[in-house]
Amino acid sequence: MEKKLGLATRDAYGQALLELGRREPRIVVLDGDLSSSTRTALFAKEYPGRFFNVGISEANLVGLAGGLAQAGKIPFISSFACFMTCKGYDQLRMAVAVPHQNVKVVTSHGGISVGEDGASQQSIEDLALATSLPGFIVAVPADEHATRALVYEAAGLVGPVYIRTGRPKAPLVHDAKTPFRLGKGILLREGKDVTLAGNGLLVFEALAAAEELAAGGISAAVLDLHTVKPLDEPLLVEWARRTGAVVTAEEHQIWGGLGSAVARTLARQHPVPMEFVAIQDTYAESGKPEELMAKYGLTSRHIAEKARQVLQRKR
Repeated sequence: MEKKLGLATRDAYGQALLELGRREPRIVVLDGDLSSSTRTALFAKEYPGRFFNVGISEANLVGLAGGLAQAGKIPFISSFACFMTCKGYDQLRMAVAVPHQNVKVVTSHGGISVGEDGASQQSIEDLALATSLPGFIVAVPADEHATRALVYEAAGLVGPVYIRTGRPKAPLVHDAKTPFRLGKGILLREGKDVTLAGNGLLVFEALAAAEELAAGGISAAVLDLHTVKPLDEPLLVEWARRTGAVVTAEEHQIWGGLGSAVARTLARQHPVPMEFVAIQDTYAESGKPEELMAKYGLTSRHIAEKARQVLQRKR
């Protein structure tokens, strides 16, 4: 499958945030001294009076956002995914989730595709932490078009939202006309033998795997389940029924992410054989993004292998 690179999802977030600032004066932006990396610097340059650099103090960053939301503002807060969720978790719980404040948490450097920065800055557990917070919506866009649309969607909802963006340029999966709603997945390819369900960078890999499988006579449907919570259960169950087998694919550790949400849903509504492409309960290391994705089993080849395995169990 031809790979056409678009912007990094963090870049699309920065652009969308700037546009939202022009539309909605209640939006304020807070960052943990990483605005050049999270791309909130674009907003800061145009609206310095509505931008707050809290410094390397993620807990305080979240607490301030909760207070601003209580005062009627719409805070967008950003840092690296591992810093925001791990260092600011108690405040995400107490200042945002418990009072159900209207705070939008958009993190960058999600997953291991961060690359050379190493384990300290590669977030593999952020989705498990975010989805465990009651009332939070949690999403992982696949490309620049998905990111812009989901950020705009988040701004119009009342309540906490967590969106994970990434550092590398993301392959284009959608276009500007693709309709997006938080909680509603997208069917990208129909198939009759197996369903491949992914989010983030793994959506493109799932499409590439579907082409590889098609060359061998296997017909794979592909779903972009960009919203992990709430999951689009009707879409998932429909294609689990149609194909009778499911493979999930995500740039997150195997515990607590998309695979867990899909398995829980299907166990309750329509059990089918499943396999999981994810980081296998380990931290990664420093390396080039493509090398890390290959080493930790997050490529189209790995998805295709899991599809063949699950089809053996289906038979």
